[in-house]
Amino acid sequence: MPRRLPIRDVVGGLVTSVASAVKDWLHYTLVALAWLGIVPLTACRTYRCLFSGSLDPVISLPFDIVSAENLAKDVFSGCFVVTCTLFSFIGLVWLREQIMHGGGPDWMERENLPVAPAEEIPLPDNNNDRINEAPVEDGGVREEGNGDAGEDPLVGDEANWNPMEWDRAAAEELTWARLLGLDGSMVFLEHVFWVVSLNTLFIVVFAFCPYHIGRLGAAVAGLTAEGPFAGPLTALAGYVLVGTILAVLHGMASLLRLRSAKKALGFCYVVVKVALLSVVEIGVIPLVCGWWLDLCSLSMFDATLKDREASLQAAPWTLMFIHWLVGMVYVYYFASFILLLREVLRPGVLWFLKNLNDPDFSPVQEMIHLSVWSHIRRLVVSAMIFGTAVLFMLWLPIRVIKYVLPGFLPYAVAVHTEAPVNELSLELLLLQVILPALLEQSHTRTWLKAGLRAWCACAAGALGLRSYLLGEASRDSEPHPPPNPPHQLGAAHQALVWRDGPAGFEPYVRVSWFPLRLAALLVLVAISLVMASALTLVIPVAIGRKVMALWLPKASEGVHELYTAACGMYVSWAAGRGGALAAGWARGGRAALLDRAALWAHRAARATFAALALLGLVPLMFGLLLELVLVIPLRVPLEQSPVLFVWQDWALGVLYTKIVCALTMMGPDWSMRRAIEKAYRDGIREMDLKFILTEVAAPLVRWLGLALAVPYALAHSAAPLLVSSPAQRNLLARRVYPALLLLAALAALAVFQIRQFRKLYEHIKNDKYLVGQRLVNYDHRRHKQQQQQQQQSSVSSTN
Repeated sequence: MPRRLPIRDVVGGLVTSVASAVKDWLHYTLVALAWLGIVPLTACRTYRCLFSGSLDPVISLPFDIVSAENLAKDVFSGCFVVTCTLFSFIGLVWLREQIMHGGGPDWMERENLPVAPAEEIPLPDNNNDRINEAPVEDGGVREEGNGDAGEDPLVGDEANWNPMEWDRAAAEELTWARLLGLDGSMVFLEHVFWVVSLNTLFIVVFAFCPYHIGRLGAAVAGLTAEGPFAGPLTALAGYVLVGTILAVLHGMASLLRLRSAKKALGFCYVVVKVALLSVVEIGVIPLVCGWWLDLCSLSMFDATLKDREASLQAAPWTLMFIHWLVGMVYVYYFASFILLLREVLRPGVLWFLKNLNDPDFSPVQEMIHLSVWSHIRRLVVSAMIFGTAVLFMLWLPIRVIKYVLPGFLPYAVAVHTEAPVNELSLELLLLQVILPALLEQSHTRTWLKAGLRAWCACAAGALGLRSYLLGEASRDSEPHPPPNPPHQLGAAHQALVWRDGPAGFEPYVRVSWFPLRLAALLVLVAISLVMASALTLVIPVAIGRKVMALWLPKASEGVHELYTAACGMYVSWAAGRGGALAAGWARGGRAALLDRAALWAHRAARATFAALALLGLVPLMFGLLLELVLVIPLRVPLEQSPVLFVWQDWALGVLYTKIVCALTMMGPDWSMRRAIEKAYRDGIREMDLKFILTEVAAPLVRWLGLALAVPYALAHSAAPLLVSSPAQRNLLARRVYPALLLLAALAALAVFQIRQFRKLYEHIKNDKYLVGQRLVNYDHRRHKQQQQQQQQSSVSSTN
């Protein structure tokens, strides 16, 4: 093999590699155009054509598909349409599997039961000869004999089994790469055709037909739908009519004894019913809860119905989405509170609410099996419970706060001030520092559960309902069961079932005047909810306003209440946590309290130094560097002087630092990643301050400091020696940071290309001259034996 390749071989190999790269690029470009261009564009323009209301767009549809007008907008809209059709298909298949495995409704299962065959009554065998048995012809073979007539046809297939055929079939299995065309084949064009066809079919079946059926029903009823929500409401009415029509047709098929039609119509009715109930429970109920929360809190934000009407006219879909999202959050936290309440109360107290921890609870199976009227009753009860809770937790507390503290409300949510407080910086600080610290703590749930248990114990003791609320004996005082022997599957399953508290029903003692006591309990619950909600709305905001007034005295009247509430909650949590720790330490005596206080003071000092380096200096330098490299050259003209806000740069630097840390943890294994992992594993209690300062903070500060200082030194020290024009100096000082960044990027790209060319050079040389990398006439065992024999012979000769 020559040490250097001829130029002809190098150029030939380079041309071959470039041709292969161009071929792959063209193929992947075609794949991207097919899946990200043709499929969504066809779906969007087909949808628009079907809902245009005339035949002209249908005739010109082939020309509209290849039109370049509003291309980007139609592609994005088409992606949404394709996503909806995909989820519809997945939901339909999943619902079919639910019906197949869990069974359909009772009326559907009764109708689909097969007719049981008549049982054959065995006759007594009196050892009589079978004189009526047909004689076997000469040369014939019985069925159970060893002839070929009775042999299973699969036996012959197994005898002729060829593993190569199975390997070929396995190689042709449909994978994601083959489906999308990422394997280099052109089979994906057929898949694109089928996806476009299925999109069109689903648009026609699940959107076009229900919409026009709803329009027809509205026209017959003399109703008209106008406004931005006319389309969804008409389609929803169309689905209701479709369900009604399917129910009528199913009844007619039952009367006419058409089993196949009856089964198909029953399945279609179940699909429509589940779809409508899912839309109501996931879409309508949270939306109603969100609007009810907004209406009950208008006075808290000094808003009126006219303001909401104006917002609805300006951005209807945005406002609906915000209210739906708020309603979903409310429903989620309400359900979480009910789950926490079940862990405290006696099993059976909340019998009217579904237990989400029940392993047998399946909302989809209930939608399939229960009737529509049962679901309507449940939805009405759920809406009443949600609405009543909002009244007691929001509307009445606001009235109490306004009466007791007249000047406390409304909250400041529309702030227009010239104070040096950047809203973006406060928002980033809230999202990146305060809220994660609050949400990642499990002590809040423990405190809430303890508070609920204390309230229930007090209420039960005052009203004589301890047996009804908490059971005969407190669960905490019950003796723990004996430990189970290890490796028992039944015990593991029982532990999984009971991990979220007991379920089912537990008997209780019914005391005298029980209905009056329950009424008093409900009144006490309402009063407690109002008082707890009022305190929650007042205390964190009041504390946050005081802290903001001390921190930013000029901006105390103009800070958004979201930040004051978050600050107050954080201070309250820190005070509560500190008090709980101090109470726990005080049980061990004064000496133990002083020792623990000294230990935690030492840990706090170490954590403070580490935070100053990692959360103060590094984010500030990072944010300042990105401000000089990207923001100032793009936003500030040359004739204006840039102004740097340290607070804003630090807040943005916190976000950038978190992003870089996440990318570092996902990247390759190197020294900085290992150092960050070790610092994360050690935590605050086992923190090695020297390691953090030398292995994490020092390299970052060194590189960021060089990136900040070297361009500044070049622009203000070396440049004045060479450039005399003030305008040129200003231009150089303003463009030196992005210029050096561009040079560094070009240098990194050049180094990367040189490495890639070296790899390509070695690849060309190996392909042309290297026959193989395996030694064929070499046995390492025999070679070792020969070396050992030579050593032994040399040792014996020396002896």
